[in-house]
Amino acid sequence: MAEIKKLTLKSGAVRYRTVVDAGRDENGKRIQITITKDTKTEVKNERDRILHQRASGTLIAPSKITLGEWLDQWLEFKRRDVEPTTIRTYRLALVHVYDRIGHIRLQELTEDQVKNCIDDIVANGRRKGGEAGTRLAVSTADGILTRLKEALGRAVVRKLIATSPAQDVRISLADKKTDKRERPKVKPWSVAEVQRFIAGIQRDRLQAPLLLSLMGFRPAEVVGLRWEDVDLKLATLEMVNTRTMIGNVEVLEKDAKTAAGERTLPLPGPVLEALKKFRARQARERLAAGEGYTDSGYVVVDELGMPRNTRHLREHAYRLMRELEMRKVRLYDARHSCLSYLANNGVPDHILAAWAGHTNANFTKRKYVHVDVEDMRAATTAWDAFHGGDQKAPV
Repeated sequence: MAEIKKLTLKSGAVRYRTVVDAGRDENGKRIQITITKDTKTEVKNERDRILHQRASGTLIAPSKITLGEWLDQWLEFKRRDVEPTTIRTYRLALVHVYDRIGHIRLQELTEDQVKNCIDDIVANGRRKGGEAGTRLAVSTADGILTRLKEALGRAVVRKLIATSPAQDVRISLADKKTDKRERPKVKPWSVAEVQRFIAGIQRDRLQAPLLLSLMGFRPAEVVGLRWEDVDLKLATLEMVNTRTMIGNVEVLEKDAKTAAGERTLPLPGPVLEALKKFRARQARERLAAGEGYTDSGYVVVDELGMPRNTRHLREHAYRLMRELEMRKVRLYDARHSCLSYLANNGVPDHILAAWAGHTNANFTKRKYVHVDVEDMRAATTAWDAFHGGDQKAPV
């Protein structure tokens, strides 16, 4: 054990100092902590505290790493578990945190600093032209806070900090109310709107892919579908491949989003017929194009066989919505309409989750199932009976 040395400063003041071995970091480098106090007793007590915490596994060694530097390390760690598109989403979300508090040392970060950061993100986080702009959606800010909590939780595990300064931070109730008032959510299509869209696209070249979107597939799943995954005789398809977008520019091909996302589904009659027609049409287009045709093997291709991506499919759907004079909704929200319809028509929860590609039925119902006024219309019959609607009023 290192001795405690007496130091005499130029001013004549006396200090006492020692160095404590605090173990090794993740790279095997020795960690040494220098203790300097006014008295030998203070140095001894601090040394004993550090040695006790080291023995019990609770020691937090001093570190100069900033929050921004730790977020960089955490994002690299997350690459083991998530897709490149997800890492990009995380980094884009956390840019708000980097800008505001990324320079603060991790071990000096306080709960108030995190809270003030989140409040400012909500108030000014929406970026326009690279500059801070208007209010950011609470749902987006909540996602940023979730990522920050996860990163700081990992810092606790790695013994860089004792507790997370973000663990009790929440979006304020006032911000939630303001967001609800100023940013009304766009409702998914109703059953009637879905049926109107289906009727309006019967002659559209991409009718079949759009019907797949309307039966609950994610856009990346639709454009990732290959003809080898479709069995037109058995009326089934396997969802095992996706083609998603990075930054709305680069296409990333990968397997299904999750293990549950790899699923085999039966094809409803109208969707099966649309796929058969689309297959036959592509055969005619191949003959017409001759050597100029690319046999990519994908279902969603243009007239020359080149695969389409999610942006192409989305823009095509929006154009149709405009032509049909329909309310514009995200194509992804067709999943909400589909799954709501299935749930409201008695499809069991476990079948609903399997259809959506989820492992948790409760998540499927909480996230995707919505009940509107027309869905509740049948309940009025029960109320009529309850109120004795068919009985004569008393005299």
